[in-house]
Amino acid sequence: MLNTQIILLGHHGTEGAKLAEKLAFDVAVPQQTLIVHLLVVPDLWEGMQGDDWLNNASTRDTFGRYVEGLLEKDAAAQLSALEARCTERNLAYKSIVLVGDPTECFVKTALQEQATLALIGSPRPKGILGYRSGIKLDALVRQLKIPLLIANTAS
Repeated sequence: MLNTQIILLGHHGTEGAKLAEKLAFDVAVPQQTLIVHLLVVPDLWEGMQGDDWLNNASTRDTFGRYVEGLLEKDAAAQLSALEARCTERNLAYKSIVLVGDPTECFVKTALQEQATLALIGSPRPKGILGYRSGIKLDALVRQLKIPLLIANTAS
């Protein structure tokens, strides 16, 4: 039987993440499970300046603040929506937002939060438009010290 005391849920609003959320809700025990929602902003955004078309420092800074604002707004919406769905199901909720390599952030958070189960969505198939998390499954499987469930359409 799975230990669902502390579920680390990688979730960034994609279809795969929504499937992982559904699976988390299926295995979670009301009033006994803590959902730790990890949203990772890949570090590739850190250097986003638009240098190829922005030609002065002021414009680059304005663009950088704009991109950061969009990312923050999207993250806040994801966090509050999942928190509300956890509250409806009588599940404890904690959110963590990190900037970095998705695989490293996931492994580090699993250890720090003493997660008992990790849950992610399946990778987005090639040819389908949308966000791709950049998580490296082979490295994740080798480094995690807890069970990992990968949700897909058959879940």
